[in-house]
Amino acid sequence: MELLQIAHLRDLLSHFRYFITLRSQEGHYHSLILFRLSSGQGLEHDNDVPEQGQQAAAHVTESLDNNRQIYVMESTCPHLGADLSHAEIEECETSVVAVCPWHRYDFDLKTGKSETGLRACTYAVEVRNDSEDGLEVVFMEAPDGGKNWRLIELRPVSEEFADPPPPVLMKKVSQSPLAEPREDEPLVPTHDAPTTLMQWAVLILNTPNPTLKVERTRHAVQLFRTGKLASIGHKSPNAPKPPDVPSREESFSRNTVDPAKVKNRKNRAVMLHALANIEQWAIDLAWDIMARFGPSHPDLPPAFFSDFTKMALDESKHFSLLTSRLAALSPSTPYGSMPVHASLWESATVTSQSLRSRLAIIHLVHEARGLDVNPGTIERFRKAGDMDTVKVMEVIHADEVTHVTSGHRWFTWVCTQEGQEVDPVEAFREEVQKGWRGDVKGPFNVEDREKAGLTPEFYENLKGEMRVVEKGTGNTETGHDDQNISILTDKMATITVEYDKRV
Repeated sequence: MELLQIAHLRDLLSHFRYFITLRSQEGHYHSLILFRLSSGQGLEHDNDVPEQGQQAAAHVTESLDNNRQIYVMESTCPHLGADLSHAEIEECETSVVAVCPWHRYDFDLKTGKSETGLRACTYAVEVRNDSEDGLEVVFMEAPDGGKNWRLIELRPVSEEFADPPPPVLMKKVSQSPLAEPREDEPLVPTHDAPTTLMQWAVLILNTPNPTLKVERTRHAVQLFRTGKLASIGHKSPNAPKPPDVPSREESFSRNTVDPAKVKNRKNRAVMLHALANIEQWAIDLAWDIMARFGPSHPDLPPAFFSDFTKMALDESKHFSLLTSRLAALSPSTPYGSMPVHASLWESATVTSQSLRSRLAIIHLVHEARGLDVNPGTIERFRKAGDMDTVKVMEVIHADEVTHVTSGHRWFTWVCTQEGQEVDPVEAFREEVQKGWRGDVKGPFNVEDREKAGLTPEFYENLKGEMRVVEKGTGNTETGHDDQNISILTDKMATITVEYDKRV
């Protein structure tokens, strides 16, 4: 049996559940959930580790017992593809089972067997001592159907499964004094409350208040993961349509300017405000790709929606972390009080007719560029002695690697659906040439791009050839109609499709 190393056991003691994403040499993806049932509390600690770090460095003395308490299972239910990250765990007489939140199908965590006759893919787990440092290392059985499987994502499912649970899951977003009253806007609308994921997506896109947008995102994702929605809703003929441009508060729209007017302002408060603005648009982009392309692609599997709801939740977390740091650093300039731009949304408009184009431009150009510039941004905050923001940016950067990974995963999936002869590299370069303007610039973070699936042949010596669109001209030589772009530029400052000015 081929084994794949997951992590040191001590690094898995902070939470009970983890997302795992694997990629094979052939480019196949596999999404899994790691369940750890035994608590890391009360275990022996290394006396050489500072007191505040002892939990993370705990050593387990009974490897065999803990080996039986760690399980790895596919992340989706084999019945209808429900997300199993929030499955209930029940102990039976001779086994432990995960119960799917959608239809209560139960699956043995060790064998994958279900009383229904279905079977989930499970993978043997071993805990071995490292011969060099003596620490215990968790290995899992490598999947079939690929060679040289590689771990590309390992992170906690959520703070719900922290060990021990935190007293407060997440601070609320720092509310701008410019924010408009939301007394009449409850978390869940009192009339026509959403019952499907698509309905929640459109509601969130139409939510102008950023605090409420974050709260609704958390709520909707929780409903989706725990099986409390009627359905995803993308196959319904009555699926709601997303807006051309997400709603923004009037004060926010008044502050929207050309990117050139904000790109050279570099103090820390301005940088945090600019980054938070990007994350607010990123929340909308995650919901928009589901709402806009789900109904037109009924063959999209539930895993697509699991990946992008996870992305929406990440972007909400990033926005909250950044606005909290902004409030702490510069209370007189809360979020919404500085000029902002809408560069990301013109790319969303340009790619609004093609899922393949959307994945290429937003997730494999814009978000991949974030992987290139984030280390430099982190270093600026480090040099300024702002270690709290450094920690926030390190969390954001690690999450963004997984977002580019998801973009690559579903871009290659779309290419496969179009036919085996469609090469993802050639398809990506084609999309960039027609949906981007100017060079795909370096320097590149080759290591993190490669981890996310973007090898150099994707992006080296690549230039977009999309021309500037003038209103009323109908379309450009690239074939992009200007109608949707006109809608955007009527509502927002005039912008160009190029790299987002992160700082």
